[in-house]
Amino acid sequence: MYYPINENTARLSHQMMSMSDYKEGSATAGYRAAVDEAAALVERQKQKVSPFYHEKLDALLDRYARRLAQWTNDHNRNGASCPSVLVCGAGNFPTHKKEKQNAREDSLWKEYDEIKGILSKIKSVGTGPIDPTDPHAREMLEDRLQRLQDTLDKGKAMNAHYRKHKTMKGFPGMTDETAAEMDEAISRAPAFAQTPFPDFELSSLRGKIKRTQENLAKLDGIEQHKDDAANTLEFDGGKIFLNMEANRLQILFDEIPDEETRAALKSHGFKWSRKNEAWQRQLTRNAIYDAKHILGITDTKRATAADEGDAAQQAAPLATPEEAPPPELPTAADGQALFPLA
Repeated sequence: MYYPINENTARLSHQMMSMSDYKEGSATAGYRAAVDEAAALVERQKQKVSPFYHEKLDALLDRYARRLAQWTNDHNRNGASCPSVLVCGAGNFPTHKKEKQNAREDSLWKEYDEIKGILSKIKSVGTGPIDPTDPHAREMLEDRLQRLQDTLDKGKAMNAHYRKHKTMKGFPGMTDETAAEMDEAISRAPAFAQTPFPDFELSSLRGKIKRTQENLAKLDGIEQHKDDAANTLEFDGGKIFLNMEANRLQILFDEIPDEETRAALKSHGFKWSRKNEAWQRQLTRNAIYDAKHILGITDTKRATAADEGDAAQQAAPLATPEEAPPPELPTAADGQALFPLA
């Protein structure tokens, strides 16, 4: 987990800036203490999220430890490049060299802020939308759906109790103290919200329940269509593959594409995956459109696969500019929306 810290450079940096003695090993100890704090943060985060994200958390911790070690050594090296005027005196002081040192110091602290940002990334891992490629996705979605439904049912029951008794006292499982606090909060609320669960909160819960149910249906679609032969479209020099299980559109070239094609792929959000030996991005309608546009695919041969594009892209055209978009999406027998790859 730890990376080496150059104690000789740390000692020299200290001597350039201070008249006090350097405490041997202090630079290494400070670095390791920071890494230990990050490791503890990762362990706490692992307790909150699916095991699917544990490898990513470990990778972020390693990146933090590596970059912090590099920064510590760079910072000490810069500190050792020029003494403080308080240490060496003003006579023949290397002003120009000090200016360069100060400029480097500013850039190093900006880099340090970026390294600290890795800790924020660690805190956010697994807290956003559930990744459909997570092997625990169904379990997490079903758990979320149950918790949302329980909250909705409880909210409706609390509203019914308050309408009947004009107080929350006597509600099952609620102490009189809590009920009194809630009664007070309700009395101070605007007229449209003078109820334990206002209509807008219930509507929000119903919306979340509906979206979670839709995401569960999408998982069914991924599982049903992940092995469809129609998920592959061959072109001169390679093939496009809709990897339903990984939720990625992948372009596999027979040979390394030319620089212009690589630049176009990068500008449209595609990244090279060494593991999959493919250029890929999240599987959406826009990803299919962009891939066809970049590769100059204009044929009208139809192939279908489950539509896993996000809601914001439902209106995105599937055909290339030379093609007319279909009037409406076809559907499978089970009602699962399908979309053309070619």
